[in-house]
Amino acid sequence: MSRNKPYKRHKKGAGRHVQLQEWFQATEAWATLQPGPRALYVELKRLYNGNNNGKLFLSHRDAAEALNVHRNTVGPWFKELERRGIICMTKGPHLGSEGHGKAAQWALCEMPTHDGKPSDHSFRSWTEKKKPRTKSVPDRHNICACDPQAEAETGATVTKFVPCRRKQASQ
Repeated sequence: MSRNKPYKRHKKGAGRHVQLQEWFQATEAWATLQPGPRALYVELKRLYNGNNNGKLFLSHRDAAEALNVHRNTVGPWFKELERRGIICMTKGPHLGSEGHGKAAQWALCEMPTHDGKPSDHSFRSWTEKKKPRTKSVPDRHNICACDPQAEAETGATVTKFVPCRRKQASQ
């Protein structure tokens, strides 16, 4: 069969790829996400092989090395993805039996976990909290104190304070 198709002679299969579903990209949680956490999510999804969701090991150091950033940079990115409901931590980081640190285990919330729990899709209900609008404050100095016509129109009175000069006691 390879004799008939010479272009397939040296192929050994396609490389792995990460699939981001269209419905997932359309959610507000993903659409408003900064580029750093997006890249971190792609790295987490690269670790997913189809049946290991909930056991995705990715330490901060490994993530920082994969994304070519400082290791202190990826910590807030993990928290942001977790806050939006895109990933969840299934097991926290801890020391192993030999005293070596073990990385946290993560689950992608868009897929069922390895133990059969269905995905919760909590990122679908996430909305960005808007900051409350401040009331517009009128300008405080829109009336000139030296303009008597503006004073008469608005009815505002301007009081001028004149420093008191004391008479000298020698007079």
